[in-house]
Amino acid sequence: MSDEDAALDRHETEQERLDRNLLELLNELRVALPGVQVLFAFLLVAPFNQGFQKVTDFERKLYFATLLCTAVASVLLIAPSMHHRLLFRHHAKAFIVVTANRLTITGLSVLALAVTGAVLLITHVLFGSLTAAITAAVLVVLFVSVWYVVPAVRLAHMRREVLASAGVEAAGDRAEQRRER
Repeated sequence: MSDEDAALDRHETEQERLDRNLLELLNELRVALPGVQVLFAFLLVAPFNQGFQKVTDFERKLYFATLLCTAVASVLLIAPSMHHRLLFRHHAKAFIVVTANRLTITGLSVLALAVTGAVLLITHVLFGSLTAAITAAVLVVLFVSVWYVVPAVRLAHMRREVLASAGVEAAGDRAEQRRER
């Protein structure tokens, strides 16, 4: 069911649907942002700990890549709020909703990289390369499965249902047309 179909089922106007979509998206960001902030804070203070001087060249580069991913995730996930503030009362809600959705998906994807990088770094320091690689691989599979595969499978199932019902309706229409002849 498309968003427009859902709006009809809810008896919403286009503006009400946009308001609801924006509210839902901002609520989702309220869940994601504290996690990004905690990770970013951890990464910002890590180099100032005494033990950080003992990290390998690989760990230092991994730390920097993870720090950058976290910064990028922060920018992308905070951007919808900034867009909303800058475009407030300029009749740009449809643009804000579409853009915020894209920024949020991208920001959460980069966050998955940052979380994986942080876990890889910590596991590498504590347990070595093999355990770190296995742990990071399991985490990547978990992120991909839960964040992408589950909704993709559901979306494919919904599309098949729509096509099947359209096919049944089309077949019924063809049969009715033959009867009328």
